[in-house]
Amino acid sequence: MSIAISVLTFLGALGLFLYGMTVMSDNLQKIAGDSLRSLLNRMTSNPFKGILTGIGMTVIMNASAATIVMAVSFVNAGLLSLAGAISIIMGANIGTTLTAWIISLLGFNFSIKDFCLPIIAFAIPMIMTKKYKAHGSFLIGFALIFYGLAIMQNMVPDFSKPEYNYLMETVGGMSSYGYLSILLFVLIGSVVTFCIQSSTAMMAVTLVMCAKGLISFEMACALCLGENIGTTITANIAAMVANRTAKRAARAHFLFNFTGVVWILILFYPVTWLIRQFTMLIGFSDPAVNAMSVPVALACFHSFFNIANSAVLVWFIPFMIKILYKLVPDTDDEEEFRLKYIKQGMISTGEIALEPAKKEIEVFSRRVVRMFEFIPQMFLMQDAKQFAKLAERTQKYEEITDRMEVEIAHYLTAASENGLSAKASKEVEAMLKIVDNLESIGDSCYQLSLAIDTKNKQHISFSQHMNENVDRMFETVKMSLDKMNANLSEVYSSVTGDEAEKLENNINTLRDNLRLEHTEAIKNNEYSYQTGIIYINLIAQLEKLGDYVINVTEAITGKKN
Repeated sequence: MSIAISVLTFLGALGLFLYGMTVMSDNLQKIAGDSLRSLLNRMTSNPFKGILTGIGMTVIMNASAATIVMAVSFVNAGLLSLAGAISIIMGANIGTTLTAWIISLLGFNFSIKDFCLPIIAFAIPMIMTKKYKAHGSFLIGFALIFYGLAIMQNMVPDFSKPEYNYLMETVGGMSSYGYLSILLFVLIGSVVTFCIQSSTAMMAVTLVMCAKGLISFEMACALCLGENIGTTITANIAAMVANRTAKRAARAHFLFNFTGVVWILILFYPVTWLIRQFTMLIGFSDPAVNAMSVPVALACFHSFFNIANSAVLVWFIPFMIKILYKLVPDTDDEEEFRLKYIKQGMISTGEIALEPAKKEIEVFSRRVVRMFEFIPQMFLMQDAKQFAKLAERTQKYEEITDRMEVEIAHYLTAASENGLSAKASKEVEAMLKIVDNLESIGDSCYQLSLAIDTKNKQHISFSQHMNENVDRMFETVKMSLDKMNANLSEVYSSVTGDEAEKLENNINTLRDNLRLEHTEAIKNNEYSYQTGIIYINLIAQLEKLGDYVINVTEAITGKKN
């Protein structure tokens, strides 16, 4: 087999490993469903609970990156404090050591490759069923992980053969510079982990190299430290266009891992000596002598690094937060139209993607309510310059609502493509209806501002009674908007919509009464026909706005609208 084919085969096996990890992670989230989501929602400021939750989530999904991205997303959505996110990140780093233990204890002690195809055969019928499709996919992902690992292991040649003496001498030369070699391997581990975007995959490659005797135990530990730095880069790149709190959470991951690597490097030789003694204590041979013991020893080192680092730094979370605020200071120059919780580049995982969308919809709702508050002011405003400024501001809000609808809808559509539970899919459908109606409320507000502008330009004056009627309509619609806002801030399943329906009926009744009164007034020539057109147009537009408002609540409750 040529070198090129060998390299491609190895990369293909690595890709199989990574794909298996992705399939496992995605389907575990589907299996866990709402329990996974509610678990993260129960986060508190207690750092030890946060660490335990981070461990649990990472063990469930077998992917620390997914847990960390969830934590960053929840901070971004305002559902989790920065301190809580840091504690979850600490737990995620501990939980990710499970992979090293699985591979070291299962992947090298017996040929799990022999069981991969039977597992897939067992999983295929499950995939054919609707109920157990996610379970079957999870089993296939599990099989692919170890199938890819077995291929990688087989692709690494026997370096004890004479033809590999030059390669062994080269690697040995890289390992012969003492402490400088350790730093070199830390750098290599960081760069390679960043390139393949998976510390788990890099750990698998490291374990395979150890099992084949390509690198020593100390150099494997140095690679492991580098992997812990490299795995933080992805989240920081993703958070580059996120809000400040999400940036701080991503920086926290880097700060935590980098600080741990620094103090472990200072104590590197005493720590590796302790790990060697512990490995022999639990029944294995010295990893510095027997390469077959290196995978277990490296799993011990990986666990020690993350557990010890968390045990030390958990007491310094308040100090870390102060550093993070200096690294990512507050600014006041955010553009008004930018979404607050949904950011391009932020990776959302499974059903957790709905949380930022829900918070963004709440912001959207408050924005359109604020926009509506401009209308009564414009209706009573006498100063032409102030009116022009407020009209311009209303138009700007209308443009913002258009963009918000498009961006939130695009985000929700992308989230739905990742495969959601039936309940979550219904929530996405409801949210899409909500943003559509919120944008329509913004359009109605803008049309109301144009109607008032037309009234002013035509020098049309309403009687005191007509002004009072319009004010009553304003107040009734505002009550309906406030209730809509309150409903959107609740858990959707707890909203009944009864009060919102009563307010909608009040709007319709008032509209009907004012329409009958208007018809009589026109007959009696109480005001001109042109004045009546402007007047009844305002009433009709307000009632139409009320229809959009009740549509939002009906989308929340699942009623047809």
